[in-house]
Amino acid sequence: MASSLSSAAVSSRIFAASSSATARLSLLRSPPSLSFSYSLKSFHFSALQRRPSVIVWSSGRFSTVSTPRCAASDPNQLKSAREDIKELLKSKFCHPILVRLGWHDAGTYNKNIEAWPQRGGANGSLRFEVELKHAANAGLVNALNLIQPIKDKYSGVTYADLFQLASATAIEEAGGPKLPMKYGRVDVSAPNECPEEGRLPAAGPPSPADHLREVFYRMGLNDKEIVALSGAHTLGRSRPERSGWGKPETKYTKDGPGAPGGQSWTVQWLKFDNSYFKDIKAKRDEDLLVLPTDAVLFDDPSFKVYAEKYAEDQEAFFKDYAEAHAKLSNLGAKFDPPEGIVLD
Repeated sequence: MASSLSSAAVSSRIFAASSSATARLSLLRSPPSLSFSYSLKSFHFSALQRRPSVIVWSSGRFSTVSTPRCAASDPNQLKSAREDIKELLKSKFCHPILVRLGWHDAGTYNKNIEAWPQRGGANGSLRFEVELKHAANAGLVNALNLIQPIKDKYSGVTYADLFQLASATAIEEAGGPKLPMKYGRVDVSAPNECPEEGRLPAAGPPSPADHLREVFYRMGLNDKEIVALSGAHTLGRSRPERSGWGKPETKYTKDGPGAPGGQSWTVQWLKFDNSYFKDIKAKRDEDLLVLPTDAVLFDDPSFKVYAEKYAEDQEAFFKDYAEAHAKLSNLGAKFDPPEGIVLD
């Protein structure tokens, strides 16, 4: 959200995926060629009540199933799910798209709306067809296919928690900071509780700085958090066939890992560090992607203070990023228990 909630487009974008309006957060794109082999047909929750049938992704198409309403997650199942996510990351190199999944579920939050779930945010609504079909979420069905077997295995974990657990684990496993996460998010139960389209950022707006502030201020985030979150674009690639941005391939992406192709922001695009800021500042490599919402971090006077700091001081970046990511992951969420669940 600094790029996952900051806006942009990418192969495993963190925030949006419309051709000209791709959330820069969506920019962390996932390695393509993920098959639709896993079914999202059932929502096994430790549910309290049954709800009407809904449309979900199943075996390469959308189908109708009944879905129960879920409450909080089980701490032991959360820990086990985290270990399974680590194994998934090792085999699929899907860190970027899992970051994007968590950001896009949380990034619809509107601080001006008090009621849940109308306010949006981290509530698991991204599993429903109506929201998956938002332009900003193009390709995220791949992420759902990847983690659905984990959801099926751990019925006591809500989708809202699983999305944020996957996102945080991906950051940490890529070499990023330990994130101060909490869990216990309640899921929405039906597609009519999904937010309207248009709450996520774009990659190439006419006025990038104004656009980033409009979107992220609506979430209750500030300039420091916008820049810190943008640094997550150190992970991932942008694919022009999905976002309209980037080259079909570069010397850094032509051999994968994962499906080859796309254009990355950094040379080592599966390693979380501060190279995103260093590379944007240097502007020396045409094979590295710089979107309008990236370049503005060094052009806007307020953003530049933080961008310059993070380019020079990775420890400072990691500290601010960890705080901003955790804050983003909690936006709009309803916790049960109210204080949340902290894992060891």
